[in-house]
Amino acid sequence: MPIQALIMFAAGIGIPLLAALNARLGANIGSPAAAATILFVVAFVAAGVTASITGLEPVRALPGQPKHLFLAGLLVAFYVLTITYIAPTFGIGNAVFFVLLGQLVSAAAIDHFGLFGAQVSPVTGLRMVGLLVMGAGVALTQFAPR
Repeated sequence: MPIQALIMFAAGIGIPLLAALNARLGANIGSPAAAATILFVVAFVAAGVTASITGLEPVRALPGQPKHLFLAGLLVAFYVLTITYIAPTFGIGNAVFFVLLGQLVSAAAIDHFGLFGAQVSPVTGLRMVGLLVMGAGVALTQFAPR
């Protein structure tokens, strides 16, 4: 298995952990917004250290980038804020299920149309079946009778 797949697998493990940890922090301190802010401060420091180690020269190119590319920061904030608010009452599994469902739909659309410079990978009938099977599999793990 390529190292990229293992790294992304680890990132996938981290998403529900992030949701559970930050939701608990928000509940413990009585403010999901404050918990999200702390998460971003810690993330900012971690990213800053990483950027310092790998080199800050690329930062000079930021002003010339298309402004829509900065939407990614708002999307991360939206995810963290919503998961921190919703997960304690909706459940981590339910919240992550719908996040995964959204990721499947969004990733398929991005690949199909080659959005944002992504490699084009059309949604064929077989791929659609695979996406539906993945969605059904995730649904079974979450909503099957216990």
